[in-house]
Amino acid sequence: MRARDAVVDALRHQAAACAYLDSRFYDALLTSMAADAARDGPTARLLEPHASNLVDDAYALRVMGGVQFRVLRGHEPALAAHYPSTGGDADADAAWPRFLALLDQPPPELVDALRRPPQTNEVGRSASMVGGFLTVAAEFGLPLRVLELGASAGLNLQFDRYRYQQGAAGFGPTDAPVRFVDLWGEVPPPFAAPLRVDERRGCDRDPIDAADPDDRLRLLSYIWPDVTARFERTRAALELAAAAPMPVDRADAAAWIDEQLPAPTPGRATVIFHSIVWQYLDDATAARVRDTIEAAGAAAHIDAPVAWLRLEPDDSWRAEGRPPPSHAQLRLRVWPGGEDRHLADASFHSGPLIAPALGA
Repeated sequence: MRARDAVVDALRHQAAACAYLDSRFYDALLTSMAADAARDGPTARLLEPHASNLVDDAYALRVMGGVQFRVLRGHEPALAAHYPSTGGDADADAAWPRFLALLDQPPPELVDALRRPPQTNEVGRSASMVGGFLTVAAEFGLPLRVLELGASAGLNLQFDRYRYQQGAAGFGPTDAPVRFVDLWGEVPPPFAAPLRVDERRGCDRDPIDAADPDDRLRLLSYIWPDVTARFERTRAALELAAAAPMPVDRADAAAWIDEQLPAPTPGRATVIFHSIVWQYLDDATAARVRDTIEAAGAAAHIDAPVAWLRLEPDDSWRAEGRPPPSHAQLRLRVWPGGEDRHLADASFHSGPLIAPALGA
């Protein structure tokens, strides 16, 4: 496939994904980008150097984040008039001429965004992963030690500070500013499980400091501007993290997890978790992470269990030649035993979970 065709296909796919997840503003901008790339316009020149890994490394979302970072900083009043995240009118067609001009002559914020993976740190993923944490707590009755790969600002490390509610059942502080309500259908997670987090830590190649104003804007820049509930939820989670920061180390995932899992931890259930991170790891790093977790699992025992919780898209689409999936799988592997369970299918952000096994 020619580089230009790869760019066009990737942009069309991302536009469809944004439409599916209720961002008409980004759907329209990305559709315009695809048309411009097909004409060999500035979009093609900007993205063709990355044509070999456009989808896995989310270059379309890097562009969107870099532009919105500039908007949120107050450097683009013409775009701010149309970006819903700054009170604009959501008119993507009106925003397009200035947006295209930034692609033609990329400002520093856009150049920087192209060099780093998106830092979404989507808080809504806690609504999916809480089911895995509660399952481990219910099965072993032990406090948790939670370790997150790709933690960004640590917003999902503080999952137990949020409120999850399904009918009369729920988990988390009743006065929590971040709330998830009625997302689990007929079979909710085991909300009554005795879940307590005794230790938590994360790593990231480029951590976000929730207390730093510029870092906060960088993280918010990856939230789609017209999905206002995500903006409000992320801002509330950032406030919690700024008041009581999560420990997030700047580190390579493979080296870091090796340091964290030298031996079983008696009296605690260790849960290694990550969400929409695996695609950003190179093959060697992913293999080292997997080997380290499986070695820790082989050494686990009933008083020191190990669990691997992940919210990631099913990777089989590559081998089968299908488009990337529109949802992620919530999977939990638990040792002793090493059983791997498919707990749920879930949105990449948040939303109803198709989860027939969560309450089992």
